[in-house]
Amino acid sequence: MTRTRHTSQRETQSRADKKNQTRQALLDTTLTLVGERSFGSISLREVARGAGIVPTAFYRHFASMEDLGVTLVEDSMRVLRRALRDGRRDLASRQALPTAQNSLAILLRHVHENEPAFRFLIREQHGGIAEVRRAIDTELRLFSKELAIDLARMPALVGWEAEDLELAADLIVTIMLTAVADLIDGEYRGRDAERDVVERTERQLVMVFLGMGQWRTGG
Repeated sequence: MTRTRHTSQRETQSRADKKNQTRQALLDTTLTLVGERSFGSISLREVARGAGIVPTAFYRHFASMEDLGVTLVEDSMRVLRRALRDGRRDLASRQALPTAQNSLAILLRHVHENEPAFRFLIREQHGGIAEVRRAIDTELRLFSKELAIDLARMPALVGWEAEDLELAADLIVTIMLTAVADLIDGEYRGRDAERDVVERTERQLVMVFLGMGQWRTGG
């Protein structure tokens, strides 16, 4: 009986592993397909075929293509949030120029290591699928709020109102997302082009921090 129970547990685990592998294959296939196309142009049949399953089996893993898209947003945002979170730890400092350089170096590394995920987020941020667009917007708003909390801990910003901190955080996130979009754009390929993007973004971030030093909150 013990052997039978152990065999049953192994079979259950094997089925769960296989299901997880298939689910991940669906997500990976979608990321590959959105490399050159919008998410809205991809069909369920294409995704299923790429994952090696029949279309009807898709629904064992996702309720719809929109559900898959939102899951892909959540997975991709974890990558983006990790990159920006690592960077923001450097940005939350009074030494604007060195920290901007460090933050952008971190961001650039993450972009190169996870380009499909970043390409998906940037392309779909203003794309045609409402559910996916809203999911990205929600994640970015949460991140901006996290950054605002970090900024509030800076000695020079202790007296700032929450609204002003969130505005500053939104601006920093927007600048870094623009840098990501430029870095994955085909026109910016090559070391020289990347350096231009990084240098321009550094200057933008430094300007923001210098301006924050002169801002009178609540004005």
